[in-house]
Amino acid sequence: MKGKIVSLRAPEPSDIDILYVWENDPAVWRVSNSITPYSRYDIEQFVLTANHDIFAVRQLRLMITDNNRNQEPVGTIDLFDYDPMHRRAGIGILITGSERGKGFASEALSLLCNYCFTTLNLHQLYCHINPDNKASFHLFEKAGFEINGTCKDWTWWDNQWNDAYFMQLITSKISKS
Repeated sequence: MKGKIVSLRAPEPSDIDILYVWENDPAVWRVSNSITPYSRYDIEQFVLTANHDIFAVRQLRLMITDNNRNQEPVGTIDLFDYDPMHRRAGIGILITGSERGKGFASEALSLLCNYCFTTLNLHQLYCHINPDNKASFHLFEKAGFEINGTCKDWTWWDNQWNDAYFMQLITSKISKS
């Protein structure tokens, strides 16, 4: 999938080292629901042996690459909890710190939403956003996601319970706009 400034592609062996760095960054764990580091071997095995068939594994990870810098990875975007019966999936996105604020996340999210609704024929996408994560909230809101509830005490972080907004993008809401 190619946009004006980014492309989305499957992870390649050349991405193993950068994925290792991103997956082991404790600053990212709060929003990714990870609490333990991954070994380089684990990341390598995921990239080399993962069946990227969303129908089989119910998830899809794509690399977000910069079209102006020889397809250099600037982040990842994930579909998870893919449910073909109910035609929905969760979505998460990571842009590495130095590349934030350049429009990469917005275009990547748009490309993936389009893929989900046109190719996978999904009815809805959803995400959980910590209310303190203003950048992610604005990103998803700009893409048309709406808050449809607050998950009270959803995550445990920094020795306290934290709420999360439950946000959805539903195809019927898109077509009515």
